[in-house]
This record gives sequence, C-alpha cells and structure tokens, in this order.
Amino acid sequence: MGSIDDTVPTVSVSISLTSPISAIANTNDFNRITLFGTASLLSDPVPVLHDGSNGVVNDDIMMQENVTDEIMSIAPVDASAITVPIAFAIKGIEKGQIVAEVISLGKETIDSAIGHTLKAAVVALADKNHSKGVRSVFELEYVPLYGSHAVCGKRPEMEDAVVNVPQFMKIPVRMLAADHIINRVNSNLNDLTAHFFGVYDGHGGCQVANYCRDRLHIALEEEIKVMKQEIIKGTMSDTVQVQWEKAFTNCFKKVDDEVGGKASRSIDDTSNSEPVAPETVGSTAVVTLICSSHVIVANCGDSRAVLYRGKEAIPLSNDHKPNREDEYARIEAAGGKVIQWNGHRVFGVLAMSRSIGDGYLKPWIIPEPEVTFTPRAREDECLILASDGLWDVMSNEEVCEVARKRILIWHKKNIGMPIERGVDGVDQAAQAAADYLTMLALQKGSKDNISVIVVDLKSQRKFKPKP
Repeated sequence: MGSIDDTVPTVSVSISLTSPISAIANTNDFNRITLFGTASLLSDPVPVLHDGSNGVVNDDIMMQENVTDEIMSIAPVDASAITVPIAFAIKGIEKGQIVAEVISLGKETIDSAIGHTLKAAVVALADKNHSKGVRSVFELEYVPLYGSHAVCGKRPEMEDAVVNVPQFMKIPVRMLAADHIINRVNSNLNDLTAHFFGVYDGHGGCQVANYCRDRLHIALEEEIKVMKQEIIKGTMSDTVQVQWEKAFTNCFKKVDDEVGGKASRSIDDTSNSEPVAPETVGSTAVVTLICSSHVIVANCGDSRAVLYRGKEAIPLSNDHKPNREDEYARIEAAGGKVIQWNGHRVFGVLAMSRSIGDGYLKPWIIPEPEVTFTPRAREDECLILASDGLWDVMSNEEVCEVARKRILIWHKKNIGMPIERGVDGVDQAAQAAADYLTMLALQKGSKDNISVIVVDLKSQRKFKPKP
C-alpha cells in the first residue's frame, strides 16, 4: 500500500504567445529571465517535455499577477489544482515560441521514470514593464480524465447510448463569467476549452437514443455559436445562466422536432424531415459541458448526473418522474393523467415525465431540460453520468464513493508504471471505475441497460511506495 504524495517532475516546456492578452512589449524582454512562482497540476495528462522536445503548451495558459513581488505567479486553473514551489528560466526563442525550463523544484523531486504522469504544467512569465494591479490571464488546455461503459444487462436489447466528446469546442469566457472575474480568470480572456459527455437511455427502441448520441452535441454547438454572435454584437441581455438554459432548451427542442419529423435533419450529408422512429420510441438525455471553471449539466428524463465534492454527493440533475410534485401538476394542468401502474406513469405508460421523442404522449411529455450551472471547486473529486440502470440499485453516495475508491485503487496498483491513454483519450483509472460500477449494478440486481460515464475531476493523484 502507498500513501498519496503530491509531487512534480522536472520538465521543460515551450510556450506559444498566440493570444494577445499579455502586456509584454516584445520578445527581447524575455531573454535571461528567471521566473519564480507556483506550478499548478491539473486534470490534463500531457507528456513531459524534456530538453530538445518540440512540445507546445497551448495558448490557454492561466496566469495571474502577484502584486506583492511583482512577478506573474501561477493561479490554479481549476479549484482542484495542486500548487508547489517551482522556478523556470527562459532558454530562448525558437520559431516565435518562448522556451522555458524548470530550474528549481525546491525540496520536491521525482523519478523521471514516472514523470510522464504529470497532468499539466503552467508557466508564468514576468514582464519588467508591467504595472501592479494589471492581471493577465491564460488557461492551460484542460483535458478531462474520463472512462465510460455500457452493458445490455438483463434486457433483451441495448437501448442506451453514450457519447464522449473531449475538446468539444472553445467557449468564450464571457459566456461563463459575463463581466465578472471567476476563479481568478479574467473575463477578457478569449476562450476556455469545453468537453461534452452524454448518456441517453432509450425506451421502445434504440433509434432515438442513437440519434441523440450522434446529433445532440452538434445541435448544441449550433446554439453556442448563436450565443457567441450575441456577445460580439453586444445584444446578450440575460444572465449567463439564463443564456445557457436557453441554449440547451433550444438544442433539445430542435433535436426533438427532428426526431418527430417536424424539422429537417442533416446527417451524413442527407437532409430530410422523416421521423427518426415511431412515435412510441423515446429517450432520456443527461449531458454535461465541462471546462476548467464550470460544470454545466442539462437533463431531460430520469438519467442522472452527480458530482462528488469532498465527501458529499451533489446531484446536478433532478429526475423527471411523474410523481414529482411540480411535474405531476404540470401534466394534470395540460389535461394528462398520472396513473399508478407498476409505479407512477403518464397515462399508465411512461415512467418519466420528460423525454426526447414519445410523440404519442405530447404535450404531457416534454423535451425541455433542466439546466444547472456549477462553478468548480478544489474539493471536486469526480462526476458521474449514468442511466437509471445504475441509480435504481445504488444511491448517489454509494456510486460516488465507489468511483473514487476504484480510481485510487487503480493508481495504487500502477505506481511507477507508464500511464497510457486509451482510444480517444480514455483514462485507465476512470475507465476502471466505470467498468466496476456497471458490474456492481448487475450484481445488485439491476434489470435494465446500464450506462456509466466517470469523469475524474481531481488533479494529479500520486502515490509514494513505503520504504
């Protein structure tokens, strides 16, 4: 057994100053500068860049001015960052890029054999001409650690669908912070990288769930582009959260119209307005956008997203069940009925009150999602998205604690071993947690399809073997 030990490997990195945010006058200011500050380790597995490497840290690098010693010190990109003393020296300029090398790590060292497990490194640049109180901010490219698993379980057919879209798109900081400073991030910063994950639990067939898997994030991207244009034109008048609620609502309704044949759809270069599936087919949708500052969740149906923060399991979605007081009232007001038939069901048929598809139960079943907008915190451990095949047999707390333990167990078993990313950047520890949760749900008697996504939000997890 080992104990958790936060360490930092020696690296050299090159920095691309393609973002015009810095107040630095010219490249000559960087010659022979030694930089001291703190380095932040994030959930962003990147190879260590040794001397002679050509690796480039993207221009989403977060820096914050330290007005006490008048140098640019590292600010944690997310609240879960680990900071340690570190110093860099500028080696020179190559092809317009500043090359910096770690020259001091204080008392902390690490075996180069496991140096590749560094999640991320942040470099701060001092400018002799900058003034106190002026903040220059960049965000380090944030790549989440995730794994997913889906099993048919005891159902005759697989009707669930899962999608993981790392590096989904760039989100302007003003769409997250408006004119405010969040997590030391200046809202004049261009963009943060957002990543998309979604679980779709189909019923009556797999067609709608599969369509959502292929289409919903694309529809969301279209809505976000509309938001961007409103920012450029200065016409965005609502609060940031209201804007996101509108974007997700428009996205879900658009996909629902396409599913029902009410709007033309374009997939694989073919455009038509034919229904995707019979009216008796539908799907839940729980999706999330994750960036270094926020977790945004949109949910329609009874799939669920839960954040594990510290020792607390925090639901970021609220199941849409017909017996939920507000949902019951809405259905009744629309002329519908909630009937007790093997549980509360809309007209005795559907055990959820919102979904995409299910045209035969409209207007009582609606596709409108509920959206939560959650700033990230240092204590965030992991985020779990799953279909009710998991939640029906395990509590939020149990799922979160199991996911955390399986991630830690994987790291303990693989101390000093090379950590390889799987297909599409899948993290082995998060994948092990997703696999274990699906297996555990089956052991606990789940009779449904089971789909699970685990996103590890914690920064570098290090373990030091006992001497």
